[in-house]
Amino acid sequence: MSVIIPVYQDRERLEICLDHLGRQSYPENRYEVIVADNGSDNYDSIEALVEQYDNVRIVQELSPGSYAARNKGIEAAQGEILAFTDADCQPSPTWIEMGVKHLVNNPDCGAVGGRIEMFYANPENVTIPDLFDRVIFGFPYQEMLEGYGGMITANLFTRRAVIDDIGPFLARIKSFGDQEWGMRVRAAGYGQIYADDAWVGHPVRGSVAGIARKKIRCSGGVYDLYVREETSWFVRYRRLARLIFEELFIQSPPQLVTAFTDPRLAPLTTRLQIAGMVVMMQGLSAWEKLRLNFVGGSAERL
Repeated sequence: MSVIIPVYQDRERLEICLDHLGRQSYPENRYEVIVADNGSDNYDSIEALVEQYDNVRIVQELSPGSYAARNKGIEAAQGEILAFTDADCQPSPTWIEMGVKHLVNNPDCGAVGGRIEMFYANPENVTIPDLFDRVIFGFPYQEMLEGYGGMITANLFTRRAVIDDIGPFLARIKSFGDQEWGMRVRAAGYGQIYADDAWVGHPVRGSVAGIARKKIRCSGGVYDLYVREETSWFVRYRRLARLIFEELFIQSPPQLVTAFTDPRLAPLTTRLQIAGMVVMMQGLSAWEKLRLNFVGGSAERL
């Protein structure tokens, strides 16, 4: 089997990820790791890091976007089972073993999504952005998968035969491509499984700026998928209006309820700050769609 990791300008966290992959319970001679560099300025340094591991190879994709890089990794991979994680993730020791087990034991399953456990960089000094990212933003993987089939490439297992059938990731979009791919898996009739025991760790984004960049990137990915290439004026603006309405009036209220009810966010001063971030981030996301539509330009990649 093959593990595919896209990377862009992130050698330090990639090294931690590779170290975790080197301590798997799954036999080392039964899996390979493909690092798909997406045009990093420090490519030579990343290449030198990869060469320290016997079962890790590197490929390079210069077209910007993590999905383009993942597709390059798929082309290079030799395994019939493909697993995906990100350079900033830390796979648990049994991650490969459990993910492969769920896939193999369920022949009709097209994809397995595992838990993404967010952790604080400094548990003794948890900040408001830390709390927002873990409690509000986070990775609601099980909810997404069971709700509409959305997958997350930070923790995903599938078969090469499934990709051969439904196609790889959409390389033209910078974000939301994993969820779009997961919806194609479901539409094609394949089963999907959420596996709590096949988990990876993911650090919280410990700054308002970091969370904002993520939110803007996700918003741009949704815009690229549903609006950018629509040629009908009526359909284009109807979709744009619907996306912004959902952003502000469908997604925000549950997040505000969580801000004022989740016990992890007490006291009231913390709740008010978190609620303020909810409003700000949803507003940024809506503004990014408007910017791309009326001003133009490309969606952010990071």
